[in-house]
Amino acid sequence: MGFYGVTMKKKIGFIINPAAGNKNKNFIPDYIQQLLDLQLFKPEIVFTKYAGEGSLLAKEFVNDGFSHVVAVGRDGTVNEIARSLIHTNTSLGILPIGSGNGLARHLKIPLNIHKAIQLLNNSESINIDYGIVNQRLFFCTCGTGFDAYVATEFAKGRKRGIRAYFEKVLKGYFSYHSQNYRLQGKNIDIEIKAFLLTFANASQWGNNAYIAPKASLQDGKMDISIMSNFPIFALPSIALQLFTKTISNDLFMTTLRTDEITVYRDTPGPFHYDGEPYEEAKEIKIKMIPAGLKVLVRKRF
Repeated sequence: MGFYGVTMKKKIGFIINPAAGNKNKNFIPDYIQQLLDLQLFKPEIVFTKYAGEGSLLAKEFVNDGFSHVVAVGRDGTVNEIARSLIHTNTSLGILPIGSGNGLARHLKIPLNIHKAIQLLNNSESINIDYGIVNQRLFFCTCGTGFDAYVATEFAKGRKRGIRAYFEKVLKGYFSYHSQNYRLQGKNIDIEIKAFLLTFANASQWGNNAYIAPKASLQDGKMDISIMSNFPIFALPSIALQLFTKTISNDLFMTTLRTDEITVYRDTPGPFHYDGEPYEEAKEIKIKMIPAGLKVLVRKRF
């Protein structure tokens, strides 16, 4: 409360990535002004001008005492902003744009921007875990193998959207070859040949494809989904299981759970964190950090 019982408005920053998705973002500030409860919040809205600026803007909001910073974009935008909010008193909000949106979906944040803005008016902050893969942070999933290969090929193309992504999946199945890995961690020491390895904080890659349906954002652990090579006739069944949260029951899937793991492979190669592809080393250390980020979700009571 402020002077004479007047409630002080919370400062809330919105960081909009104009490159996220295919639609024009110039209408978003108007929606925020119309739908956000301006009796509760004092908003400041900025657009990023280049890759990486979101982290800098988020850090400025934190230093200026903002209680909330809202990422307006896809998973990469969320990651960029969230990594400046870890271990602060500033909560992350998400207005999901475009495809993917694995973390937003796990947190049950509406994909409709009107409803996502309105959720902020009736939200509460919870603490969630995040992960570190070598020197990079992830909040949803990271991984190597086929999904990293597809993410790399998708990033090279001009087409966007879920249809373009699945075109890369089908094409990539016939050109990608499983790799050899060694995984070492607490009570874990295995050598495997895997089609893909996913290290999941959240339950899905995005688009409701649940690669780790039992993963929790609040248990201090990652779920490791290991998929071995499978015949083409199994692809429809695997796809169905991904979208019905039953992939962990698949014959070609092995699931582990731990808070820290080291992955060894023969050569450096593609890797992704929160869907962003890059080249990673032969030795990959992955560690979970419990309750390191505050996020806004719908108020439960």
